[in-house]
Amino acid sequence: MLTRCLRGRARRFIVGILRHAALTPFSLLFLLPLVWMISTSFKSDRQVLVFPPVWIPNPIEWSNYPEALTGLVPFLSYTKNTVTICVFTMLGALLSNTVIAYGFSRLHWPGRDILFLAVLGTMMMPYQVTMIPLFLVFNRLGWINTFRPLTVPAFFGNAFFIFLLRQFMMGIPRDLTDAAYIDGASDIQQLVRIIIPLCKPVLATVTLFQFLWSWNDFLGPLIYLNEARKYTIAVGLAMFEGGYGLTRIAQLMAASTVTTLPIIILFFFTQRTFIQGIALTGLKG
Repeated sequence: MLTRCLRGRARRFIVGILRHAALTPFSLLFLLPLVWMISTSFKSDRQVLVFPPVWIPNPIEWSNYPEALTGLVPFLSYTKNTVTICVFTMLGALLSNTVIAYGFSRLHWPGRDILFLAVLGTMMMPYQVTMIPLFLVFNRLGWINTFRPLTVPAFFGNAFFIFLLRQFMMGIPRDLTDAAYIDGASDIQQLVRIIIPLCKPVLATVTLFQFLWSWNDFLGPLIYLNEARKYTIAVGLAMFEGGYGLTRIAQLMAASTVTTLPIIILFFFTQRTFIQGIALTGLKG
């Protein structure tokens, strides 16, 4: 029996090694564009267009970064604008979608399911359909050339996030909230003390998705912002590429590297919560 168990473990170990050996080259293949971007950001103009490409620049041009971020285009100012928009949109997404999803999943009221289907129906409407009406509304409110059209809508919910949070909340056993209700807890107390702590994985997902959407948003800032000092990173990169083209490839890659770093850092900090499943330890014992 012991020999059979050891053989099984050895077989699984060998299979795991072979699986990782087969998948590692594919993962390295996907990393090549990122490695090339970082490598090019340290190259001189002479090394950029060399074929075959030089992967390790020699000498390293450290000046590409300050030249790209402060000299040619004010990327530091654009980064500040983008971070401001991201912070407010993430806050709005967490507050609004959590409350709305709680109402759709844990509370019973007339017309709840019909209204939820209507909310899901808005996901089928492309942005191009609502783009002009939204612009007219924001123009009437006097919000053009401000960050409000890019941040305020996040406080009114998103159909995808509402659906994601609702499905997660419906998987939480009602025994927990029923016990809290018997103890005299209100709906707000149940949401804050029970539901939200158990929804950390899906809330991390909402935060990450909202950050990516806001950080990479190009069309929104292009439509609503008129002054260059209020532009975001996505618009700044497009202006950089359109203004300098192939003459400043190293500096463009430097700016792109700085733009990509926050996404990578945020993912590494949230990946543990992002990939974990539901852990309802309150039912044990």
